[in-house]
Amino acid sequence: MLRAAVLAIAISALAGITFTGASAQNLEAIKARKALLKEMADATKKPGAMMKQEAPFDPAPVKAALAKIQANAPKIAALFPDDSKTGGETEALPSIWEKKADFTERFEKLAAAAKAAETSITDEFSFQEEWPKVVGNCGGCHKQYRKDK
Repeated sequence: MLRAAVLAIAISALAGITFTGASAQNLEAIKARKALLKEMADATKKPGAMMKQEAPFDPAPVKAALAKIQANAPKIAALFPDDSKTGGETEALPSIWEKKADFTERFEKLAAAAKAAETSITDEFSFQEEWPKVVGNCGGCHKQYRKDK
């Protein structure tokens, strides 16, 4: 009888460890992608204010934002494994996994647009023309693949 109880406790503990391990992996992917997306959002705040004429044009924050987008965008698409569909207060919609190729291509397109804008933006006028081409990629992805806030 004691042996059966010890065995049941051991099996329960092992199952709990396995479940916890799977949850941690899920939450780690969500946490990592949220951090990278937040970095990009933070980097685009100053250029966004410039775009709205709320701040004077300054090329330094624009270049920093474009560099951050180029660095983070390729990493983000890989942070949506099948075991990260739920949990961690994710705002990811199921359509990400239903249209995975399109979703991944959008991050490639975002990085490419940031790279192109890096050389195209030389002054305030070119910034006003090129910046929407970059951040338009963000909005298009959010509409299809992120829950409304």
